[in-house]
This record gives sequence, structure tokens and C-alpha cells, in this order.
Amino acid sequence: MNRKQKRYESLVHIYSPDLYRYAYWICRDPDIAQDLVQETCLRAWKSLDTLLDDKSVKGWLFTILRRENARRFERKQLPLVDIDDHEVSDQYDSTKKMESELLLRKIALLGNEYKEPLLLQLIAGFTAEEIAVQLDLNKNTVLTRLFRAKNLLKSSLTTVTKENGEAHG
Repeated sequence: MNRKQKRYESLVHIYSPDLYRYAYWICRDPDIAQDLVQETCLRAWKSLDTLLDDKSVKGWLFTILRRENARRFERKQLPLVDIDDHEVSDQYDSTKKMESELLLRKIALLGNEYKEPLLLQLIAGFTAEEIAVQLDLNKNTVLTRLFRAKNLLKSSLTTVTKENGEAHG
């Protein structure tokens, strides 16, 4: 096994679970998430010589994954579904699952300027500095966007709670 292959395998082996978790979070489909990770790994292999510092590999891989996800929408036209063709189930799972789904929907409704840094922090565990480098932003801008994203979520969830009559006091 040559040096490049050993380096590649060690780096990808460390970060592939994080890559998959983030890919699944942004697409909500295990098969597409796996495809995104594979495409990310393929692009990483092809351009491994451009990675000069192994300390920045996590951000580098996540940037590749985010770009691969964007390419997925450039290449593919998603099918449209007529909502009248589907029944809406009125059965609810547990309260915890409903709350989780609500949170996912509220995060999905955030603008990309808030959603991207929030997901990079929550799912990938990046620091504000690392997010700033990945998104080519100032660290203070990232901190502001994270603060606003969390406040928007809190406000949105508080509104839903009050509308459902679940707020007490």
C-alpha cells in the first residue's frame, strides 16, 4: 500500500461516520446520504494531494460533502407529487417523535444563512472558527448567525407551544 493510500484511508476512516451523519441530516435519506459520502470520498481521493495540512481535513471533507449535495440538485430534477393523491395520517407516534419532527421542520424552515452554520455546529461539532473558515465568513458573523438561528427556533417553538395551549405560566 503506497503512502497516499494509507493517508487517505486513515483520514476517511476517522471522519466517515461524521460525514454520514451530516449527509443524512441534510437529505433525510440513508441511501442518498451513503451516495453523498461515497462521492465525497471519491473527490477527496482525487484531490488528496491538494490537502496540505491534515489538521484541516474535517472541514475540507465537509466542504466537499456540502458541494456534492448542491451538485445533486443541479443534476437531478426532483419529481413533483400531487398532495391530493396522498392521505394524511391522523395517527401520531409518541410525543417525543412529534417534538423531534417539529424541531426538524423548524430547522428546515430557517434560511440557509442560519441553517448551515447551525447544522455544522450541532451535527458535525464544528467550532465557530471552523465554521467561519468553511463558509468563508468572519467568526463574529458566524456567532451572530448561530445566536439568531437559535433565537428564531426558540421563538418559533414557543409560538407553536402557545398555539397548542401547552404553555403553562
